[in-house]
Amino acid sequence: MKRRGFAAFAFALCASASAAEFASVAAPGAILYDGPSASAQKLFVAPGGMPIELLSVIRLWVKVRDAAGDVAWIDRANITPNRTLVATTDAFVRTAPQDQAPVVLLVAHGVMLDLLEGGAPAGWARVRHRDGTLGFVRARDVWGL
Repeated sequence: MKRRGFAAFAFALCASASAAEFASVAAPGAILYDGPSASAQKLFVAPGGMPIELLSVIRLWVKVRDAAGDVAWIDRANITPNRTLVATTDAFVRTAPQDQAPVVLLVAHGVMLDLLEGGAPAGWARVRHRDGTLGFVRARDVWGL
């Protein structure tokens, strides 16, 4: 993605005060810092695909929150608009957005899933596991929506 296009994407996502906005760490991963600078203290390396909540943008830096609630800064070049979710508990992936639908996969706490469609129907997200399995997971069992 061109820098100008991504700047518009990041600004648009962070401009909304009414709803949380999410993106993901670009592959293969990125360093998260305690301030908006490469000379700030390095906190940890976030894996590619990790979902992040976008909080604010300062030039080339984006303030983000992770699933644990930790806040850090990331170079916006290391963010992708591709959406992922992380399981906050052991979660069932089902064939349909219904509690009675057959289970196609049980994912453990901390497993990342690609978000294909969120909120349709309400309370569910359509996801894909990295092994290609498709299904629906309860929104309350994941973070990143």
